[in-house]
Amino acid sequence: MNNANQELTVIGGGLAGSEAAFQAAERGIHVLLYEMRPTRYTPAHKTDRLAELVCSNSFRSEDPANAVGLLKEEMRRAGSLIIRAADAHRVPAGSALAVDRERFSEEITQVMMHHPRIRVMRSEITEIPERGVVILATGPLTSDRMADSITRFTGSSHLHFYDAIAPILDAESIDRSLVFAASRYDKGGADYLNCPMEREEYDRFYEALTAGEKVPAEPFEEPRYFEGCMPIEVMAERGRETLLFGPMKPVGLIDPRTDRQPYAVVQLRKENREGAAYNMVGFQTKLTYPSQDRVFRLIPGLEKVEFMRYGSVHRNTFVDGPRILKKTLQFRQREDLFLAGQITGVEGYVESTAMGWLAGVLAARMIQGEPLSPPPPATAHGALVEHVTNEAYKEFQPSNVNWSLFPSLPEKIRSRRERREKMYGRALAQWEEYRKQVTL
Repeated sequence: MNNANQELTVIGGGLAGSEAAFQAAERGIHVLLYEMRPTRYTPAHKTDRLAELVCSNSFRSEDPANAVGLLKEEMRRAGSLIIRAADAHRVPAGSALAVDRERFSEEITQVMMHHPRIRVMRSEITEIPERGVVILATGPLTSDRMADSITRFTGSSHLHFYDAIAPILDAESIDRSLVFAASRYDKGGADYLNCPMEREEYDRFYEALTAGEKVPAEPFEEPRYFEGCMPIEVMAERGRETLLFGPMKPVGLIDPRTDRQPYAVVQLRKENREGAAYNMVGFQTKLTYPSQDRVFRLIPGLEKVEFMRYGSVHRNTFVDGPRILKKTLQFRQREDLFLAGQITGVEGYVESTAMGWLAGVLAARMIQGEPLSPPPPATAHGALVEHVTNEAYKEFQPSNVNWSLFPSLPEKIRSRRERREKMYGRALAQWEEYRKQVTL
């Protein structure tokens, strides 16, 4: 395809859609940006502005040792409209980037409305357009009719409406003197780290868990949970011993320190091949982040643990990317259809915007007849792409950017800070090369 006069259709005027439209327009492409507000509102949106922030006003940490800090730096270097506006309208928030949400979204709206190559169409698109290059950026609250269209296109098993995420822990911060490696009944090798609990430890944990502060449900979130993704605190409310027959069951596990079965066990599973991060099996939760910090540190071996990602359960429309997306965010069954934003299976404002940047750039390259290539996996953008397209996942769940998604360094570095500084430098060097490659 080499038709610079062809229009790009972007559906959804949130963070990802706005970023995608801007990046394509800046590369000479004429863009039709469809946003259904104010014709139709979602239960979360309050205004008709583009890129409205419906939850927090924080874009999270600016610390280079934090993976989201790296992602923002990559976006700054790549000319991200969203990050530029966030920087322009920041409010004091310590080491985080927080914004004046009204001024922020108003600037994005004005840029979109007055860009010479962008036409903002205030109407709802209920079906995936059959022709032309299209970016779907409909977000976690995709309308029912568009969700039905995506379901018909991808197959009913590839679109999900709730995610259930367990915390991910930095492997080095786990106290190995208190945990033991084993699989239940010694089946399949010592694949799990097991945190054993005595009765008194379990009772203390149970009381803290059931008393922990929970994230209140948004008006658009129905408190419906499936047995396979039940928040651990909801399970605990069914009775003191319920967890002992669920994610904390001790059967088939012998603590080598005592040569007997513990009263309860929390299992940790490798999150990546290198074993740099571990997932708390069955610990999806609606506890607030401070409560997760406090309650989960009561588990033996996790007293000083570092959370690389906190747990959550919430309404979130997302696709089963590993089954249907290419690493260029194109659908495998239709190459001129791209996906962007949180619906790809990323979590967070910054991550959603990053997927919008990538989709916009690659869609523009397709229209202009240029080759398409994904960002290197060692970059923050590339790490996210690898996550949402990783066919090794049997049950895919969304994630924000975190160091467990990045490939390991070739050399062993004991200092966590030094290791992350090296990964940060490696990422930016490779990002600069990629950015030059995709700049027309």
